[in-house]
Amino acid sequence: MSEQTGAGASSRHTPVLLQRCLDLLAPALAAPGAVMVDSTLGMGGHTEGVLRAFEHVRVVGIDRDPQALALASERLAPFGERFTPVHAVYDEIREVLDRLGIAEVQGVLMDLGVSSLQLDEAERGFAYAQDAPLDMRMDPTTGPTAADVLNTYDERDIARVLRVYGEERFAARIARGVVRRRAQAPLTRTSELVDIVRAGVPAATRRTGGHPAKRTFQALRIEVNGELAALERAVPASVEALAVGGRIVVESYQSLEDRIVKRALAVGATSSAPPDLPVEPATHAPYLRLLTRGAEEADADELARNPRSQSVRLRAAERLRPTPDHLRTPRRAA
Repeated sequence: MSEQTGAGASSRHTPVLLQRCLDLLAPALAAPGAVMVDSTLGMGGHTEGVLRAFEHVRVVGIDRDPQALALASERLAPFGERFTPVHAVYDEIREVLDRLGIAEVQGVLMDLGVSSLQLDEAERGFAYAQDAPLDMRMDPTTGPTAADVLNTYDERDIARVLRVYGEERFAARIARGVVRRRAQAPLTRTSELVDIVRAGVPAATRRTGGHPAKRTFQALRIEVNGELAALERAVPASVEALAVGGRIVVESYQSLEDRIVKRALAVGATSSAPPDLPVEPATHAPYLRLLTRGAEEADADELARNPRSQSVRLRAAERLRPTPDHLRTPRRAA
């Protein structure tokens, strides 16, 4: 890619809550030789902030999107060997670190959801406001597309996806519309799906709450990319990769993600001893300390600087000690 293209990555991406992320990670990244994993590299905004703020830190940047990896790699090329890009999904963090010969890390940053690159590239099919192929794959080199889901799932499964992953009240009506339309010809374009959603959502509902297709597109994106299942595995695996004193910071953008993160961090921050024990055994003491009170949101200054921060929910925790054996997540098979 040209130098101009690399500069474009910087101009197109404003990292959400960057300074807050840096402040939370700073105590863990202060040690010489510190390593951080940016599990959702995207166009590299957060990683660039870390590499500039902490001159001795090495960052391993993981992303499943080859285009994002290429753009971020060019953007971060001035940092040389301090940055290592890896094509993988974030639940593969342990396997990635093993391949790199890294036993533990001092920081993990996860900025969840669809990236600026994916939203801005119309042909990827993530945006309901632009007509494009029904793709929605974060890694366009593998796996089923949104068109595959809409054209092969039965009506009940389409409704389930929209209801569970999009929290769409009119999931059954939209699913019925999809099945009717595909009986005439397979669905291939985002504009066709938008038309079906508009027909399935009552007019009174369409007048409020933003674009009527927002929840449907979110649900399909999550289904196509297996996002929630990966996140369920990724948060515990990321905690296990942290050294004692290490910190994890997670930014999520919808309630389903935030619930998974909240639950996973709460497990580590809560005693696992039975409540009726008079003395808490050391093996049952919390192994995480929560660094945020609930989920932090963007303030007015952040919203003015970066409108995409409107729905962010940030949670963070510090590793206090190794995970006790009875709570340790089994390693994935190689």
